[in-house]
Formats: sequence, C-alpha cells, structure tokens
Amino acid sequence: MISDKNEGCRLCPRQCKAKREQGIKGVCGTADELLVARAALHMWEEPCISGTKGSGTVFFSGCPLRCVFCQNREISDGSAGKAIEEKRLTEIFLELQQKGAANINLVTAGHYADRVARALREAKQRGLTIPVVWNSGGYELLETLSLVADLVDVWLPDFKFFSTETAMRFAKAPDYPDIAKKAIAFMVEKAGPPVFDEEGYMKRGVIVRHLVLPGHRKESEDIIRYLYETYGDRIYLSIMNQYTPPKEPLPERELNRKLTRYEYDKTVAFAMELGVTNAYIQEGETAEESFIPPFTGEGV
Repeated sequence: MISDKNEGCRLCPRQCKAKREQGIKGVCGTADELLVARAALHMWEEPCISGTKGSGTVFFSGCPLRCVFCQNREISDGSAGKAIEEKRLTEIFLELQQKGAANINLVTAGHYADRVARALREAKQRGLTIPVVWNSGGYELLETLSLVADLVDVWLPDFKFFSTETAMRFAKAPDYPDIAKKAIAFMVEKAGPPVFDEEGYMKRGVIVRHLVLPGHRKESEDIIRYLYETYGDRIYLSIMNQYTPPKEPLPERELNRKLTRYEYDKTVAFAMELGVTNAYIQEGETAEESFIPPFTGEGV
C-alpha cells in the first residue's frame, strides 16, 4: 500500500494513516486482510458491461467514502467478506473468465489497489485477456489510480455530489467534488475515446455513473452539465434511478423515501435538452432488492 511503517496507509483521500499491516482498521473499515464478499457473473450493470454474458464482478469489502445511503451497506463497513490471499484473487479472475464473463469488474477496490494490481498482473501473465473494469465511488487519489492505470481498460466511477455541503452531509467528505473531478479527468486521459467490440461490449472508455437522490435534482443537473461541458461525447453517462432508502430512517430526512418518477424524468429530460446522447438511463421501478446481490461469499 502507499504507506510506510511510520506513516501508515495513504491509499485514499482520507489519509487516515492507519497501520493496517498491524491489524489496525482504517476509515475504510479494513485492516491488512484482503476481504472479498462476492465474485460472480453480474447481470445488472450497464448493457455494454453486463450484456448477455454477465460481468465478472468482484465485490470488495470496506469503503473509504461510506455514504449514509450506501446501497451496499452490508459490506461497505468491512464487517463482511472472506479474507483471501493475492494468489486466490488471481485465481478468481481466471475462473470468472472461464465462466464466460465479458470482463473483470472490480467494485470498490481502491483501498486494496496495490494488492489488486499484483493479482491482475499475475492473472494477465497466466492468460487473462478480457477487459478490466474499475468500478468505484470516484473518491480516489491519482497516486492510487496510477497503481492500476496500465491494467484497467474501462473506468466506471460515480460522480455523487457536486457541492461540498452535500458531500459533507452525506459522506463527511467535503473534498469529494474536487477529488472526483480530478479522478475522472485522469481516467478519461488514460482511457481515451470509448471503444466497443462487435458484440457491443465496451473494450475501453469511461462511463460516469450518477445516482439521482430524492430532493436533489438540482445537484444532479449540475453534475450532468459539468460532465457534458467538460467531456462531451468522450465519455458515457449512466443516470440511475435505483436509490434505495435504508431500512433504518436517516437524520437526513429527504433520503428516507424513494426517488419519484417526476424527479428522474426531469433529470433525464435536462440531459437530453443539454445535448447528451451518450447516456444510459433506467426504466421502470429499479429501486428493488434484486439490484443488490446477496453477499454470501459466492465464488470466493
């Protein structure tokens, strides 16, 4: 990890400097163990990621952002997941390829970036040829992204918050907007323009996801405007309506309900009026448990 015995871990923007190699957990909720909660074919990503084959998705436990509304809150605090060695992670990548996965999809792997990079290099030496997807919350340092930059083909970051106030309220990360902008710029530079294969799967490129939050349509519009005016058709947007309220009510009262159809439709209409054409949108009622897979250790 980007650390030393004196300073501790500095892999994420939190810079908590936890001495994880000594068993001390960082803000991400993890210590030195490499924790994986699920490794299986996942059918619910964007069409160019999952398609009909399924995305070979590896869900890592822990997260340095820890949003109050986290959709994967079951694993984001690092309390779930199976501890594995790097060599087992390499085997998982190869097993997913053998199962016919369209790609290897690394979900929230930043706090393990150094170990994931080593496992990927070994897997590629042993015959891994399918694209690698970096699926993240967008809250990442350029130094950390550089550890995997030559191994990743498709970047799939979130852009969650545009204002420092919202980022502070929902993730205690007022620096999130600035960090995410820099991370996405890095990803676009590394990936170049989007490239698809003959079956419609993305081989290289950037898809920026944005989950529209109830009561925050204006913030969604700010994010969409920024991304389109900055990158145009060099990236794809994925405008999501699958916000799922937590079972326990939050102090942030507007988050205790689902997104309305009106809020989502107005957000999509704004994107279209702006001129956005490279975008994925969701139809119907997607805020369902079916979009959150069971974290039972499958494939680990």
